[in-house]
Amino acid sequence: MSLSTLKRQSVKEKMQQGMYDVVVVGGGITGAGIALDASARGMKVALVEMQDFAQGTSSRSTKLVHGGLRYLKQFQVGVVAETGKERAIVYENGPHVTTPEWMLLPMHKGGTFGKFSTSIGLGLYDRLAGVKKSERKKMLNKKQTMDKEPLVKQEGLKGGGYYVEYRTDDARLTIEVMKKAAEQGADIINYAKVTNFLYDHKEKVNGVAVTDRLTNDTFEVRAKKVVNATGPWVDEVRRADYSKNNKQLRLTKGVHVVIDQSKFPLRQAVYFDTEHDGRMIFAIPRDGKAYVGTTDTFYNNDKASPQVNQEDRDYLIDAINYMFPTVKVSDSDIESTWAGIRPLILEEGKDPSEISRKDEVWEGKSGLLTIAGGKLTGYRHMAADIMDLVEKRLKQEYGDKFKDVNTKHIPISGGDVGGSANFENFVQQKVKVAETFNLDTQLAEHLVRRYGSNVDALFELAQAAQYQNTSLPLALYVELVYSVQNELVIKPTDFFVRRTGAIYFDIASVIRHKDAVVDVLAQLVGYDEQTKAQYKAELEQAIEEARHGQHQPSEG
Repeated sequence: MSLSTLKRQSVKEKMQQGMYDVVVVGGGITGAGIALDASARGMKVALVEMQDFAQGTSSRSTKLVHGGLRYLKQFQVGVVAETGKERAIVYENGPHVTTPEWMLLPMHKGGTFGKFSTSIGLGLYDRLAGVKKSERKKMLNKKQTMDKEPLVKQEGLKGGGYYVEYRTDDARLTIEVMKKAAEQGADIINYAKVTNFLYDHKEKVNGVAVTDRLTNDTFEVRAKKVVNATGPWVDEVRRADYSKNNKQLRLTKGVHVVIDQSKFPLRQAVYFDTEHDGRMIFAIPRDGKAYVGTTDTFYNNDKASPQVNQEDRDYLIDAINYMFPTVKVSDSDIESTWAGIRPLILEEGKDPSEISRKDEVWEGKSGLLTIAGGKLTGYRHMAADIMDLVEKRLKQEYGDKFKDVNTKHIPISGGDVGGSANFENFVQQKVKVAETFNLDTQLAEHLVRRYGSNVDALFELAQAAQYQNTSLPLALYVELVYSVQNELVIKPTDFFVRRTGAIYFDIASVIRHKDAVVDVLAQLVGYDEQTKAQYKAELEQAIEEARHGQHQPSEG
């Protein structure tokens, strides 16, 4: 089964027939991971997402599969060990969406990190996280630190720690996991909102009522088990069920800003503490830009589109100018921004950055299963935990038996590249193949790095597209067609925000090509003029929000 936009209606019809073993509500990284784990076990799986995949938290993170170094400061040794090991698995199963990135931790006089504590901390981190030899920490003196990143504040600089984090494209990671679940037989649909739960005569949940947000029609999906994996919406979804529990979510907001490297010529990823509150911030170079984040403030406004306000922008600009005093960036240098919400499990009286990032599973009286908390890095482990419980219940209640599998060894879609160690070799091989299609080497490399082992499909599209009459650059056209055929893209925002990330890292090209993309999409998917106008307006709004945020009342 592919995630083809053109098959959306038939998938919807299929969902209304027969009984699923499990229906997953929520199409972020956690829901995607659960759908993959369940389908790999041989379960009959349906997944519904009320927006686009990864539209909530899973496209708005710091875009790192990180090992949780900061949890060492809170002595959460178990979290560091598990997160570090998971990080390696995520990389192994999808090297095309995950890249090792050396991170510099500058140490200043009077700062949070001393030489001795940093050396011990990073050494412990290496051991706990099972870091491979070539990626173990190095301690640098002042000169070596300046050589790595000359922009770092020299005053009071004592040296630095140097260790590896993993950079990812969070939304692409989500879609590749989702595609793998579909390949394993899961039925998946976006823009379909669960409005109610269905119950059997014993008042046990046995399905969901769904509204298709594109057509406004409603339908029912029956399942033996329902899993609520809706991130920030977990409490809202649970309210539709009669089961009650005393745990609640507390939402916090994190903001990132993107600045062109002509203004902020960062060449090395840096993890640093801020001047005023000691909060740790990442500054990361990517595709000719530098992005910086994140903030951490309690949030209780609109969950669907959290906004960046002036206070957030000022905080990050101040942080940059404190750690990189010679760059002198100002608010007008910010090209684009994004804000995301972390759904944390409420613990009374704790500061946002102290609340645990641990995940928890709750089982309601009705049999509804909910998973909340957790981090991008731990998605696979979280999915395995909740599916172990689902499998146990299905055995108890129905006597069902399933395959014994471990997703640790299942590459995600595009990840069949011979393992992380072979990825560069794979890229070079595919670039050679592209030459036989008369494709430009740079274009070929871009496509291989983004789509991994799925790239042949894009090469074929590129070869055919050379004869198409389109005003779009070849790469953009090919990715757009591929995303409709394989990634359930419906709206231009799906494509520009979550399938390519261009709205964050190449907003100028989005502005340049937006009208042509809307025209091509309208042809491919078949919208009428009214729908086209609506999606165009949504895209304009997304561009405006990325550039300027919205002036909102401050969050409580």
